[in-house]
Amino acid sequence: QVQLVESGGGLVQPGDSLRLSCAASGRIYSSHLIGWFRQAPGMAREFVAAIRWSDDRSYYQDSVKGRFAISKDKAKKTVDLQMNSLKSEDTAVYYCARGNSLSAVPSDWNSWGQGTQVTVSS
Repeated sequence: QVQLVESGGGLVQPGDSLRLSCAASGRIYSSHLIGWFRQAPGMAREFVAAIRWSDDRSYYQDSVKGRFAISKDKAKKTVDLQMNSLKSEDTAVYYCARGNSLSAVPSDWNSWGQGTQVTVSS
């Protein structure tokens, strides 16, 4: 019964920054996490980052550590993904999702947004 809507994607050049936002309507419980996944054409959907709703503990896929930062605003029920030093390999459709526990497996997550396209190209 939660709906997630991503926004903020676009076309940028390598080295640029982009900030994605995930807006939730409905219920997010303290036991939940909000995660970001991405999927490039012909590739499997992969875990990018996640944040726990109960506190600010966050998790990152190795390839984005030090470049991406996940944050949340509990009052607004939004989760942002700040992406810096973007590379061409970051090009993908980015999805946010709600899950009950930390997992890199997409099928373990309950609800998904529609996705927002991020293209990094020169």
